[in-house]
Amino acid sequence: MNMILIAMIITTTLSLILATVSFWLPQMTPDAEKLSPYECGFDPLGTARLPFSLRFFLIAILFLLFDLEIALLLPLPWGNQALTPTTTLLWAAAVLALLTLGLIYEWLQGGLEWAE
Repeated sequence: MNMILIAMIITTTLSLILATVSFWLPQMTPDAEKLSPYECGFDPLGTARLPFSLRFFLIAILFLLFDLEIALLLPLPWGNQALTPTTTLLWAAAVLALLTLGLIYEWLQGGLEWAE
């Protein structure tokens, strides 16, 4: 009981210190870029008919796909506690092999080329 109380006091004190430091530490000197409603590098008051690079969107979707598939491997440490950890490792190896094959396919098709 005493150890739990000490841990709660330490975490509360540390949280308050960090919150106070983060409130007082940053410099409040906004420039025109930070004050603009869009921080994407485009002029918000200009024309909305600027062409977008389709390659950028394809690479962004590819990144999201691989990022979400890697999230499937997050429960792997708990899967090792199962009755047959070899089955868990085989499934993890299958997911990694599928990701590797997908990456090789995208590389060979030229999907990872940023500029032509």
